[in-house]
Amino acid sequence: MMLWLNTDYIGYRPVPIRGFVILQLFIGVFSFYFHMTLSYAGQLLDELSILWTLCVSYGFWFPIRYFPSFIKNREQFLTFVATVTVTSTLMSFVKPALNAYILNCVAFHLLYLAYVEVRRCSSQAVSRAAWTMTFWWVIAISCWLVDKFFCGFCQRLNFCYLHSFWHVFINIALLHCITLILFFDIQYDLPSSEPSMEYWPSSRFPFALPYVKIQKPLKWC
Repeated sequence: MMLWLNTDYIGYRPVPIRGFVILQLFIGVFSFYFHMTLSYAGQLLDELSILWTLCVSYGFWFPIRYFPSFIKNREQFLTFVATVTVTSTLMSFVKPALNAYILNCVAFHLLYLAYVEVRRCSSQAVSRAAWTMTFWWVIAISCWLVDKFFCGFCQRLNFCYLHSFWHVFINIALLHCITLILFFDIQYDLPSSEPSMEYWPSSRFPFALPYVKIQKPLKWC
């Protein structure tokens, strides 16, 4: 669905978004394996697939103006992100319980970046995507926290589905988040292409899916 909606963006940067979608498929497969087996290996594969997806997103789409002072270009930043990713992967085998908290900290950082970028943008469609992302993320993290710390209470109520709901809601939030990232990527790299945020099937639909539309296509240099 993401590839179909964002065909304009694929014409500019096909590798990052296709790589992101492939990693999303790995998340789905490993998450299914983990919840079917409840094994340690399944848990690691599930969490590491999410970690690598986030790190790939950071590597390709993190705005250059937010780079640390010791990073001079995108290639150096990719090397830095790869080093952190490999180190975090190895640490996952030492202290796997930290994975979930690290991933949620990354989510907080993404929310902060979205807030900063949306404040610089006057588009109502972009603001809608940001608020929708935040709404679904708050619901998702609430489900995760209740499932994590009140599992016994939920079992007494015979309601053990909150973790499943977390997966659904966090993916909805991620869809809006990645669309915002694509929009700002085009806006700052090729502002003359006049990107806009559109909604499928219609902006009037309350649960419409956002995508990036490029009004004036240009060749990506």
